Amino acid sequence: MILRPRQSRNDHRSSLARLNYAFYNRDPREVSHDILGKILVRREGRKLLKARVVEVEAYLGAGDPAAHAAVGRTARNEVLFGPPGRAYVYFIYGNHWCFNVSCLPDGVAGGVLFRALEPLEGLDLMAIARGVTIQSPRDRRLLTSGPGRLAEAFGITRARDNGKDLSSPKSDLWLADDGSAPPRVATTVRIGITKAADMPLRYVIPGNAFVSGKKVRVET
Repeated sequence: MILRPRQSRNDHRSSLARLNYAFYNRDPREVSHDILGKILVRREGRKLLKARVVEVEAYLGAGDPAAHAAVGRTARNEVLFGPPGRAYVYFIYGNHWCFNVSCLPDGVAGGVLFRALEPLEGLDLMAIARGVTIQSPRDRRLLTSGPGRLAEAFGITRARDNGKDLSSPKSDLWLADDGSAPPRVATTVRIGITKAADMPLRYVIPGNAFVSGKKVRVET
């Protein structure tokens, strides 16, 4: 596990700068590291849903056996081959959607899977979308801790969002920088897969209560 220094964060209500094309036009490992702490935003009518990214996984394309792109370009995975900054949404286990973003130059496959978010704004709408009741702060994990939960909370589906340009000002789904200092980052092996399961391509904010799966502890 690799740890980097942690710094304080600003209030999420500060101005949000949408992440641009260049941010995503990089190696998925770099994007995964730098996207932690950024804000996922969904516009629902006149309201906004916001949540901080706390856990992601990088998928490297043709050379990564666990990546959808490892089989080559298909109708299902073509978004992963670019352009960068496009939403890639797929159905898994027959019951939930997973949300990813494409990386690397157009024609080169790579992406980042979003595994967990820390909900910040619009929690009432997220709870309705998830069909859950939030009775205590601890219950907020039910909203966005896990890839299926976060996709449902933000209303992310393949029909609505697959191929959407997250860097476009016209998009109702995007990622933004709220000016917070970069968080401490830990890397571990990816979880829930059997191929290339030993590759340290899971990136988390250690100690964050919304990280899915086993908690990542900071070693002293």
